[in-house]
Amino acid sequence: MNSAARTSPREAQVIDDSDCGGSSITLKEWQGWGCVSPVPAMVNEVIQDLKLLENKIDSEMVFGGNGGKLQGDFKIQEDKKHRATYQALGDSGKKFQFFSARQIACRLLGSRGYLCQKCWLPMEDCMCSKVKPCSLWPGIRFWLYMHPKDFLRQNNTGKLLWQVFGVHAATLCLYGISEDEEIMWNTFKDAGKSKVWCLYPNQNIVPKTVQDAFNCQSSANLECTHSSANRDGPLHFVLIDGTWSNSAAMFRRLKEQTKLVWGEEDLHSISLAAGASAMHKLRPQPSWDRTCTAAAAIGVLAELQLLPECSSYGLDKQAEAVEDALDVLLEVLTARRLRMGRSITRKVRIRHVEYCKFSV
Repeated sequence: MNSAARTSPREAQVIDDSDCGGSSITLKEWQGWGCVSPVPAMVNEVIQDLKLLENKIDSEMVFGGNGGKLQGDFKIQEDKKHRATYQALGDSGKKFQFFSARQIACRLLGSRGYLCQKCWLPMEDCMCSKVKPCSLWPGIRFWLYMHPKDFLRQNNTGKLLWQVFGVHAATLCLYGISEDEEIMWNTFKDAGKSKVWCLYPNQNIVPKTVQDAFNCQSSANLECTHSSANRDGPLHFVLIDGTWSNSAAMFRRLKEQTKLVWGEEDLHSISLAAGASAMHKLRPQPSWDRTCTAAAAIGVLAELQLLPECSSYGLDKQAEAVEDALDVLLEVLTARRLRMGRSITRKVRIRHVEYCKFSV
């Protein structure tokens, strides 16, 4: 389900002011969307190219529908231009970065003045006042490894984590954006491989429970005190935030980088007992045992809370704060769909589904 409105076309807002840098993205605007990195150079290059094309063909950029999609005559001309640019890039890495930058650039321009920067919902449906912030225990840090097609997506649930915990406790890292990935991997290098875990249903290894996995860790890694967290650094949990069809490529990229950094590509895996989240009511998943990003984070916190070493740090309350935010998002999206005359019932997929546990 895409919860965005089938809106009438809207022109890209490229006026010069202190918040939006006209035909470029300023640091203030970029980080206003939940990012922590410098403004990606290639994103601004794409935006400059879009503006040059707009002037050349004397046709304004028009966006509409879901995800900041270009529309009209400009879309036809831009499609030809970006395909030619993509083909001219001989290096596969540059092609990948260009693909990600273009997706993000269009979403940024198409969302200016339309979506709330904090909750990524249309202004009239802003849910920010209903979300209650909560401090995440400093021994944990979440990384939202997000596909560009999920960036600024209204029914995305990963954004709830930094709405609740803040961007330094739940940090956004956009797939294919070198500035973001560099920050994430530099942090992982400093932390060490033993403190980096990735959420993914990895069927190639035998999964462990949270209890099994962390009982094998040294006491220094699981010493659940604030002083230990400050001294040794937190556990880093990577949540792959994208559609299931995109997640496999994202997981491969994580493994490739793991091999470059540590000489081996295997990632730690933990089996979660996460079931279907409330978002199943509106957003279909490939099977009922797979869940959304926010619900996966809730599962991690809830299972860590059961460990004696972590039981005194209120991880259950922190999980509850994310769950409350998820309920708010579901309520807002449901009300929006009803207002637009759209169905709020999840389509039932009648097919055999093999059970697959979540892995971290």
